[in-house]
Amino acid sequence: MVPGSAEDVWQVVVDQAKAEGIEVELQFFTDYNQPNEALQNGSIDLNAFQHIAFLDNWNESNDGSLVPIGFTFVSPMGTYSEKIKSLDELPEGGTVAIPNDPTNGGRALLALELAGVLEIDDDAGILVTPEDITENPKNIKIEELDAAQLAATLPDVDAAIINTNFANDAGLSLKDAIFVDADYPEKLSEKYKNSIVAREEDKENPLYLKIVELYQTDAVAQAIYDTTNGGDKPVWENAPVIEEQTEEAATEETTEAE
Repeated sequence: MVPGSAEDVWQVVVDQAKAEGIEVELQFFTDYNQPNEALQNGSIDLNAFQHIAFLDNWNESNDGSLVPIGFTFVSPMGTYSEKIKSLDELPEGGTVAIPNDPTNGGRALLALELAGVLEIDDDAGILVTPEDITENPKNIKIEELDAAQLAATLPDVDAAIINTNFANDAGLSLKDAIFVDADYPEKLSEKYKNSIVAREEDKENPLYLKIVELYQTDAVAQAIYDTTNGGDKPVWENAPVIEEQTEEAATEETTEAE
């Protein structure tokens, strides 16, 4: 996995596994390109950092044989800005920074289409590139950058579209976003669900499926909510819906505990 809020979530899994006599060692990677390579070559047993669209693209580009074995969460993609309060306010010739990998960059461009900023070729699928833009009324410039660096560019661009994990690591909340693609769930592809991933030959490994079971618990769902400020949403079957607790309710609960 890549470091960040996921570490706290997976620590819950580690603790639950330990209680059942299973030792889970976490290994962290600094970018999105490393975990699949490590899994494919056998350096690690499982990984958990990517949505299905990213996995599909990696398999195709690298002749890979990695498969999802259990859903984890969906991570909304937010658009952030220090200069404007709405994408309607983007200036003529303004700059929007997006991730430079095909799947997240494509999702960012589709978010701009949802917001009415651009129009995308209907035949482009989800692996959209700037070349697939068919209408760009304000001549918006698209700047493709490493996903982990996008938050740092906010002073220099008009807006940046940032994966939730990197936004959280930079101290941003979805509440700060001026646009969130997951606010349009009927248009958000299931390909953007994150998953625990294994090698094809290990997809029915009982130990690995046990790890999936230990992940898909109420305790982990709560940890996902807590570490992402309610941004990421658990998406496994029968996952609990964690509602935001009001300040008044939290005060009452504290009083009762005392």
